[in-house]
Amino acid sequence: MPLSRSYKETIKARVERDPEFRAALFDEAIGAFLEGDTAVGKALLRDLVNSTIGFEGLAEELNKSSKSIHRMLAPSGNPRMENLFQVIHAITKNEGISFKLTSSYTKGNQRVPA
Repeated sequence: MPLSRSYKETIKARVERDPEFRAALFDEAIGAFLEGDTAVGKALLRDLVNSTIGFEGLAEELNKSSKSIHRMLAPSGNPRMENLFQVIHAITKNEGISFKLTSSYTKGNQRVPA
């Protein structure tokens, strides 16, 4: 049975109407990067860019070509850390998203705040 809407259209519509979903999508992307799952992190950032500022808008803001940003966030892309953080900063600025990282460590089976 074919879907009535594409995945991209569904995500875009939800991101446009739900700021909490937009922030959750961003949180998931950052969490994926921090856990070493760069493929998921890039895919989520790509969805967020497509649904908000767009690749052309992001390219203009970062003074880079949109093709370069597409390549960075492509499944086979390997962005430099500086470029990735520029993308993250632009998204947070444009979408009014702020986040705070906290750290902890595990002692035995117990998680202990740092």
